[in-house]
Amino acid sequence: MSASTQPAVDGWFATDGSGEAYLIGAKCHQCGTYVFPPRENNCPNPGCDGDDLAQVPLSRRGTLWSYTENRYAPPPPYPSPDPFEPFAVAAVELAAEGLIVLGKVVEGTLAADLKVGMEMELTTMPLYVDDDGTERIVHAWRIA
Repeated sequence: MSASTQPAVDGWFATDGSGEAYLIGAKCHQCGTYVFPPRENNCPNPGCDGDDLAQVPLSRRGTLWSYTENRYAPPPPYPSPDPFEPFAVAAVELAAEGLIVLGKVVEGTLAADLKVGMEMELTTMPLYVDDDGTERIVHAWRIA
């Protein structure tokens, strides 16, 4: 990421040595449950009282579990391009972690292009440009 490009939300993803994006999750030391977005304590597993979670990289690929298409611009104060373009949102299951992660789908891919069970891959995409001219990016899914 260049100086004029920053994550829209800090701590949710990073890039490895090859420049590939990966999600940052958390894993409970006590029971091994994964969670995204990451947190430091309060294991989400109702059967565990673990209170110490470690940050870990998550799988970059998963299976499309569900999806939808947003056809309406969000209300203020949420940023939206003008003119608004519909976009797809995907719920992708990371098999290794047993976790489902929501994210936008890259531009140019809409619900008609998606099918439950297809392989998806993590990437990043611009979300908006802030008042300082910094492009804010988010994690996103693309067809693998």
